[in-house]
Amino acid sequence: MMPKKKRKTKIKKTKTKSKTEVKISEKKSLSLNSDEKPEIKKIKKQPTEKRVYNLKDFVVYPKHGVGKIIAVEKAKIGEIDIQFYKIFIEKEKLTLTVPINQQSKLRPISSINQINKCVSILKTKPKIKRTMWSRRAQEYDQKINSGKIYELAEVVKDLNKNTDIIADQSYSERQLFEKAYERLKSEFEAVLKTSPEDVQKKMDKALGRVQIAEISE
Repeated sequence: MMPKKKRKTKIKKTKTKSKTEVKISEKKSLSLNSDEKPEIKKIKKQPTEKRVYNLKDFVVYPKHGVGKIIAVEKAKIGEIDIQFYKIFIEKEKLTLTVPINQQSKLRPISSINQINKCVSILKTKPKIKRTMWSRRAQEYDQKINSGKIYELAEVVKDLNKNTDIIADQSYSERQLFEKAYERLKSEFEAVLKTSPEDVQKKMDKALGRVQIAEISE
């Protein structure tokens, strides 16, 4: 009889985890299994922003335009001390109360350089869009309420008809033009510190409206 061949037994090599791997896995399992929630501490004081406005400073509130800070007051709501600005909007005879920690809605009035750039925008040709008026009116309204002075100047320039004759503009066009014009004018007045009449002359000259006024006279 032939001698039986011995079967070779294969030995499987198993990788052993290093100590560091074991520690990491343990940490992961602990973090997954832990149901502990971080403690939420009550805010006792109102968070503040870097910008600080003072009494009698002019600021711009996007939806209402230029206003003047008439008071900086404090109040306590629950356990939180709140500071807020009282802002008077001259054109609308409106007083706004704006918490200091929400002053991102405010911006300081423009610089002389920005006003000069606005004048150069007013001098450019209006952009004529072929889209429906309802869509354009919505875009103009968004620009007016954006609080951005260059966008405001663009609306005034695009809706300017170089004339005061009502027949040359639709009612909604004229309303938007006047809203943008008055808001831009009030910022010009605050920055340039001149009379409303002088500001109007400056704006009308840039828009080419002065020539028509002279001809009608």
